[in-house]
Amino acid sequence: MTQLDTDGAADQSVDLTNCDREPIHLLGNVQGYGCLISTSSDLMINHMSANCTEMLGLDPIEVVGQRLIELLPERTVHDLRTKLQISSSSGAGGSRLFGYDVLEDGRLFDISIHVSGQSFIFEFEPKSSEEGRDDMALVQPLIARVAKKDTVISAVQEAAVALQVLSGFDRVMVYRFAQDGSGEVIAERHASGMEPFLGLRYPASDIPKQARELYKRSTLRLIADVNGEVSPLVPERNPNGEPLDLSLSVTRAVSPIHLEYLRNMGVEASMSVSILKDGDLWGLFACHHRSARYVDYERRTAIELFAQFFSYELERKLEAEIRDEERNSRALHDRLMVRLSAGSDLIDSFEVIADELSQVVSSDGVAVYSEGRYTARGSAPTADEFKRLVRFLNTAPTGQVFATDRIIANYPDAEAIGDRVAGLVAVPISRTPRDYIVFFRREIARSVRWAGNPEKPVEVGPNGVRLTPRKSFDAWTEMVRNTSAPWIESELRAAEALRLSLIEIVLKLTDEANADRKAAAEKQELLIAELNHRVRNILNLIQGLVSQSKSGAVTLESYTKVLDGRIQSLARAHDQLTRQEWAPSAIRDLIHVEVNAFLNGQRERLVVTGDAPLLAPEAFSTMALVIHELVTNSAKYGALTDQSGRVGVDLNIADDGALVIEWRERGGPVVKAPTRRGFGSTIIERTVPFELNGTVETRFKISGFEADIMIPSRYVSEGVIVDKDDGPSDAPSTGSAMVELSGTALVLEDNMVIALDASDILSGIGASDVKLASSVEDALEIIEGEDISFAVLDVNLGNQTSLPVAQRLNALNIPFVLATGYGDVESILTEYPDAPVVQKPFTSESLSKQTHMALAKET
Repeated sequence: MTQLDTDGAADQSVDLTNCDREPIHLLGNVQGYGCLISTSSDLMINHMSANCTEMLGLDPIEVVGQRLIELLPERTVHDLRTKLQISSSSGAGGSRLFGYDVLEDGRLFDISIHVSGQSFIFEFEPKSSEEGRDDMALVQPLIARVAKKDTVISAVQEAAVALQVLSGFDRVMVYRFAQDGSGEVIAERHASGMEPFLGLRYPASDIPKQARELYKRSTLRLIADVNGEVSPLVPERNPNGEPLDLSLSVTRAVSPIHLEYLRNMGVEASMSVSILKDGDLWGLFACHHRSARYVDYERRTAIELFAQFFSYELERKLEAEIRDEERNSRALHDRLMVRLSAGSDLIDSFEVIADELSQVVSSDGVAVYSEGRYTARGSAPTADEFKRLVRFLNTAPTGQVFATDRIIANYPDAEAIGDRVAGLVAVPISRTPRDYIVFFRREIARSVRWAGNPEKPVEVGPNGVRLTPRKSFDAWTEMVRNTSAPWIESELRAAEALRLSLIEIVLKLTDEANADRKAAAEKQELLIAELNHRVRNILNLIQGLVSQSKSGAVTLESYTKVLDGRIQSLARAHDQLTRQEWAPSAIRDLIHVEVNAFLNGQRERLVVTGDAPLLAPEAFSTMALVIHELVTNSAKYGALTDQSGRVGVDLNIADDGALVIEWRERGGPVVKAPTRRGFGSTIIERTVPFELNGTVETRFKISGFEADIMIPSRYVSEGVIVDKDDGPSDAPSTGSAMVELSGTALVLEDNMVIALDASDILSGIGASDVKLASSVEDALEIIEGEDISFAVLDVNLGNQTSLPVAQRLNALNIPFVLATGYGDVESILTEYPDAPVVQKPFTSESLSKQTHMALAKET
């Protein structure tokens, strides 16, 4: 394609490589949010941006050619020199200073320092007025949320949420590059009312090759205002006629063609953050904002740190996926080896192993060609067609898996088999002659959602003979013919593992003499016998471990119920210890958790009084079993067997620091001492003395069972009673239907980490989507623009309260829960509409409980 020059000169080619050739690192301007000073190695100023006059009071025309020490305070120059020294000696790409009084006049700046060729580059950004901000403190809890995700896709989606929290941009996308340089949006988080870009694919020309290379060196790029004025460098070029290389400049101005591209998308500010894997550009966080948005350098540094940590998490999860694939593939290979170990060849065993082969590599057809014989199943060539194909396969490199998703591109006769085969993976399983296992795939008309046609005619725009960004971002479908679904990396790894297994093991076995095969079979029988012996020993050990739980069980159901209850009790205790990071934990909480598991909303029948002791982890697990057995026995034989019985538990920390637990049952059936001791009684009476050196005394009185338990002081510490809720439960009664959460929920919370936790809890109990807001204005906008079915409102939003939102929800009859960290709830909420209240820090259980109360109240 050519385009006539404006002066009638010869045609000049215009194609996608024009963008690749644009010198985006030599544009000679900086963005308006910062100014730049460049010096020689002896700090002689050789370039300045024109806006240094406004920001630093230094006129470039007057000061270029002077020494920096003559223009800035001595302390400032000393500190800049020190940063340069540290950066140079450590090999770091640059240094940073935050909130620095450059001119010693009280005005603070964030400063970036790096080396560009023979020049030192200093960039100054006026510090924003936010005080008391700790940007770095947000990184750890946000990356922890990413780390908890099980898959790569769920991790990148969580990372998009986290980066929106850090940056405040309207839209955050995770953009993954393909091998050809094109990219796809694989995760997205955007504000209400914005068109989703998730799943769209962009041609390689949208992020030119040179830009991708720059993203590997400079990992964060902010465009604060696409319509903002830029400031030129003075002078434009050095005495040798060369422009200043701004590759690593944080304030570097933007290519006009890219600014036009962003305007076409309706974007007025953007930010890109690199996602690197093994030093290569895996993808980008691409952030868009509908209005100009400046993110100061200190916050951008926190974002860069988050992206680095995310890259580590991404690599860890990708490697975990590979390990899972290899483990699954190895298991399939092992089963295949068992089937072939008798020594029969592949052709004779084909019908038996075909299913196993298809599990190793997903395909529409599979074939084996061995010693001139051919057999196939599914969508595959005929024997005559394959004999021609095998001559083509023999030209592939020796000892390697050959894969293609478009065989017609290299094999002219592929047209004859095009109705059945478009792509294949050939696994060589011998050297001479060439034998193969081949997997085939049919043609698939792949629908690729492009953000605009990547091959539409080029238009010459206002920026000269260059590619003008596409004016439309409507999804465009490219139909790919004569092409199969691509062979992904994990499938090719599985094919290679299969090749090694078959060459080194299977073919070796099939070539052995009958005597060798017999010896191998005898050895296998011996191994199986040894394995059988060891398995029997393991089963006997397991039987010994669980047999004690049979005591008193008359049916299999009762036995499994008892055993499961004991295991679940330990699990609940372990969950509580995990939440407390294995620190001393409240025994009150342990009792409440156990009672809730048994009494289904009737926990007023068990009342805990006295102190609030904390137990060390080693004692906590022991007491989990003891409390479980006490509650179980009471529910089966004691006060909790009917509606009239009650249990009182008094916790008393004695003067010597020991914990005394008094368990008293009253109002139940007449108690009789057991005629024999079951395993549950043994746990109650002997576990504490044996494991903790404490004491236990039990009494089977007519009025009710009693137990006194003493736990030594070394396991006990004193806590605080956070929530005395031992009275009647305010949860919906078990006789009424539980109202379930559904639809879109709203969380109004000024702490984003807490908001994300609340979002997870609401999603876990039924919400299909959760919208987050940090201010009253944002929340009201979401309520008007979305169909909200439920909300959680933080009472105190810093300089606001959520009262206007609560009143609006009340007017719309939308149920909500109020969250507060204040203890005196009644005095704070006098003006609020009546609604359930959850105390901070809330848990999944407490928020879920109040949510169901709010929903039940509305019905």
